[in-house]
Amino acid sequence: MAKFRFRIRYFLLLLTAAATASSFKVPRLSIYDPRHHLAGGQTSTLTAAMEGFESHFYNQTLDHFNYLPESYVTFRQRYFANSKHWGGPGAPIFVYLGAEAAFPHNFSGGKSFLIEIAPSFNALLVYIEHRYYGESIPFGSSEEAFSNSSMLGYMNSQQAIADYAEIIFHIKEQSNAGDSPVIVVGESYGGMLAAWFRLKYPHLAIGALASSAPILYFDDITPQDAYFNVVTKDFRDASETCYLTIKKSWAEIDEMASKPDGLSMLSQKFKTCVPLKNSTSLTDELEDLYASAAQYNAPPSYPVTQICTAIDGFGPNNDTLGRIFAGVVAYYGEKPCYINEPTQPSETDGGWDWQTCSEMVIPIGFGNDTMFGSDKAFNLTKFSDDCRARYGVSPRPHWVTTYYGGHSIKRILKRFGSNIIFSNGLKDPYSTGGVLENISDSIHAIYTTNGSHCLDLSASNVTDPEWLTAQREEEIHIVHGWLTTYYKDLQVI
Repeated sequence: MAKFRFRIRYFLLLLTAAATASSFKVPRLSIYDPRHHLAGGQTSTLTAAMEGFESHFYNQTLDHFNYLPESYVTFRQRYFANSKHWGGPGAPIFVYLGAEAAFPHNFSGGKSFLIEIAPSFNALLVYIEHRYYGESIPFGSSEEAFSNSSMLGYMNSQQAIADYAEIIFHIKEQSNAGDSPVIVVGESYGGMLAAWFRLKYPHLAIGALASSAPILYFDDITPQDAYFNVVTKDFRDASETCYLTIKKSWAEIDEMASKPDGLSMLSQKFKTCVPLKNSTSLTDELEDLYASAAQYNAPPSYPVTQICTAIDGFGPNNDTLGRIFAGVVAYYGEKPCYINEPTQPSETDGGWDWQTCSEMVIPIGFGNDTMFGSDKAFNLTKFSDDCRARYGVSPRPHWVTTYYGGHSIKRILKRFGSNIIFSNGLKDPYSTGGVLENISDSIHAIYTTNGSHCLDLSASNVTDPEWLTAQREEEIHIVHGWLTTYYKDLQVI
């Protein structure tokens, strides 16, 4: 009954969010292609990924940053450990920092890169779930934790990396592994957490691997249209005619929608799951589709190429919207219906909405020079109004750069940072907010021209191109170097 009540309550929260939605929705920082859901048959691969991992719970402090009596409340935070290849005390510990999803969604591709390299390092593998996601829910239940902004106020990146610090210290203490070097690893938002963890807790982690971590997409450091400029480039590189068809389609959608039976015609044309009440829901979902295709434009399938092949290969050249729908089908596969497909609300959706409305203010928009037609600039005033209507709080757009830095990143990290790998693929639109040049001898930027979001930390495959294999090998080489230096220093000290 409690779960049912939560779903109803949470669904109402989403309805409120939809009613007050801002003029543009920030693309998710998820590490996996949104087409790939558990409901789509991934249960077996996720089960395989969990093999060898033992589940544990740690009584975590609710609020690490004050000493009011309520801050001493604890909640059960879940983490997993795989000691199959661990060499014991003194051997390395690789800690994967969970992001806005439950374990094992972050291993959605099957065996992850970390699982594959653990034997060569004799490493203990640890995965820590982010607070408010999965089974790491404060206040005893999702219903309570997501009930209002007072409960959600304990959900932020500073609390999250303090959680990780406590659990890492606990694991080392319990395993008599005080001398074991820790490498933290994360992807996307988790990659940001890994980089920030290394900066804030250098005594607990000797290095960090941050994959596709857009730590510079805050506070107008990165131009707000950079993300969608890359989306446009990805499609234009795939096919000029595909790009032009997409660019032309927005006006045709608006034109059809303006006709007396236009929305009904659009619903039929795109086989929408519910009748369209306006054209905005259709254009929003198409924008999301193209953004996701570019963000996860990975081999061997390359979804941008799939979409453009379908668009270019569809029937009469003058049927622009028919060609666009062919691209939708190519992306999602054959389904009973498309667009406005009902989905079950989750902590991931609600949690990330809260985070973007509080500290993770990523200002993304686009102008008329992209393939998306009309101008959709990010409007902080409108965004803040929407967040206040939704949660009763205002975003803090300058907090991330105040707390972690970001402006003059090269000069600042060169002075006090070390042992961080920032990896990116330039086909990923979020790479525009990443660190793309070496900052020092120990802060490395490794990128590939054809890589996509978090591709380097996905499971290896015999079909992997040479450039992807080379990127992973370079990361492994750097981590080996960190560990070699650590053990030499340990002997001297």
